Amino acid sequence: MPKLKVDGVEIEVPAGATVLQACELAGKEIPRFCYHERLSIAGNCRMCLVEVKPGPPKPQASCALPAADKQEIFTNSPMVKNAREGVMEFLLINHPLDCPICDQGGECDLQDQSVAYGRGQSRYSENKRAVTEKYMGPIVKTVMTRCIQCTRCIRFAEEVAGVEEIGAIGRGENMQIVSYLEHAVTSELSGNVVDLCPVGALTSKPYAFEARPWELKKTLTIDVMDAVGTNIRLDSRGRQVLRALPRINEDVNEEWASDKTRHAVDGLVRRRLDKPYIRKDGRLTEASWDAAFLAISQVDAGASVAAVAGDLVDCETMYATKALLGSMGSTLLEGRQTGMDYDTSSLAAVNFNTTIAGTEKADVILIVGSNVRWEAPLVNTRIRKAIKKGAKVFAIGPETELTYKVEWLGADLGVLGNLPEAVTEAFAKAERPMVIVGGAGLKALGAALALVPSLGLVKDGWNGFNVLHMAASRMGGLMLGYAQKGGIATWLRPSRSSLSSWARTKSISARLRIRSKSISAIMATRGQRQRTWFCRRRAMPRNPAPMSISRPGAARRARRLPAGRCPRGLDDPARSVGRDGQDAAVRYDRGTARGDGGRYACARNAGAGDVRLGTACARRGRCGRDRRLSDQGFLSDERDLSRVADDAALLG
Repeated sequence: MPKLKVDGVEIEVPAGATVLQACELAGKEIPRFCYHERLSIAGNCRMCLVEVKPGPPKPQASCALPAADKQEIFTNSPMVKNAREGVMEFLLINHPLDCPICDQGGECDLQDQSVAYGRGQSRYSENKRAVTEKYMGPIVKTVMTRCIQCTRCIRFAEEVAGVEEIGAIGRGENMQIVSYLEHAVTSELSGNVVDLCPVGALTSKPYAFEARPWELKKTLTIDVMDAVGTNIRLDSRGRQVLRALPRINEDVNEEWASDKTRHAVDGLVRRRLDKPYIRKDGRLTEASWDAAFLAISQVDAGASVAAVAGDLVDCETMYATKALLGSMGSTLLEGRQTGMDYDTSSLAAVNFNTTIAGTEKADVILIVGSNVRWEAPLVNTRIRKAIKKGAKVFAIGPETELTYKVEWLGADLGVLGNLPEAVTEAFAKAERPMVIVGGAGLKALGAALALVPSLGLVKDGWNGFNVLHMAASRMGGLMLGYAQKGGIATWLRPSRSSLSSWARTKSISARLRIRSKSISAIMATRGQRQRTWFCRRRAMPRNPAPMSISRPGAARRARRLPAGRCPRGLDDPARSVGRDGQDAAVRYDRGTARGDGGRYACARNAGAGDVRLGTACARRGRCGRDRRLSDQGFLSDERDLSRVADDAALLG
């Protein structure tokens, strides 16, 4: 390992490290624009200049210079200071003077480094160059006059996203960054170029002119738009969530986030269920929270009560619902809303055992029934890393563009029982083989599990069998027992006498009336379009923050928002409760936009049927504007629930 001196301090650095990395190990700050730890080295901004001895008597770019033994590096010499001031002056020659109206203001690297390393004045008096704005789609806003050609966006698109749709045209002063034929960038990770851009040439179009960074309250939490569990930071102003940004977690998302994760916050203020509804005379009518829970408590003792967990529900809500049903004498719990039935006796059979970070170490991968690029974009980036190290990828399913070379084996899951010889040979030679079973592949989970011994997926310190779920609450639900033998279809399957009327019925409410003799109520914790954070009042400090589990041993908590500061939309998924005998359905959610909802139920003295209610909102009644539920929005949710029952009946 080379030993060198940085400003007189001797340090030892790993072999292959650059001078810039050596300076950072010594605690020195080196300014940079083009260099990024997760991208290839470009060396074209020249801001990271340092003086190196032995070497030529001129400053050198530290990002592209290998660290060598017995080097002496100077980061604050007069030569370095003068060179950095000259580079900064050069970069600002054509940069517009629009900092007060720039979206990047307050979190701009160019602003910070200009103050720290610039001269404070410019000797350039010629006309500035102007560049027309480019179109990169509905997510990325461009003001290309600000661009300093650092090429971070180009390298990210090619190396991480795998979509080569951003490039540079022209030379010298005429160089411009454009998308391919100026079309929208199709990558599901395109929003990350906004974070990478150091000058405000690429900014977030939905967030444009919404707020300044110093106005925002920052809440660290976990994304629930997929089963990856991306670490994110929510920025809110007052009660409004304005944006979601990724946080660094090397084991999960590194420092990237999918576009769905970033922009799902746009739906947090629209079409939300913010009050309970009870079905009376065939119509859903508004009701109080007391009336909603009263409908639950009036279910006859011994009658069947079922709970269906939504895709975004946190573990605490599922646990509380399970306890509530237990007090009512029911064990009917289900979280697989599609009616899929697979064995959950061993969590290892439905777990992502390799871990997300471990995917990079695989040397041969078989993907079964999954479009990883869209179902889990950040797992797809890990597969790309494995391919760069020499991994080979096979796939079973409809052919699609996964941003890397794949050998497709066909769309029939029956191929699992008779894999081609090339596949078996590749797995036989592999030290770290890996199989990824997606949502469509779960239909053949038994056949996939049979491959474990034949392909040698389990070795010392390595388990290469993985199930890639698409719902954030799936693993937590399976661990809590939200998986009944036969699935949801067994609850809704009609008797022979009512089969004809069942087949003619489209509405889930009507279908439930047909089954009213066996199921008295269905409690559904909804969450298809909603996130799972919510506020608690200050009187209950012991309540834990919402937990999500992407795999056993990887439980992550979202930091709870302070009492009285619950941004609109950060609430629990809506739940629906229906009592068939009385043709009633109650639909509600916890932590509402108005703040008058926020309730939870804990059942005590179950024998006496006593259900105690506790308030979970700090400011009741007047902490926000009343967001009434539109008929269109509610009917959309009603159709979704009906579709679940229709699918379940077909699968049954």
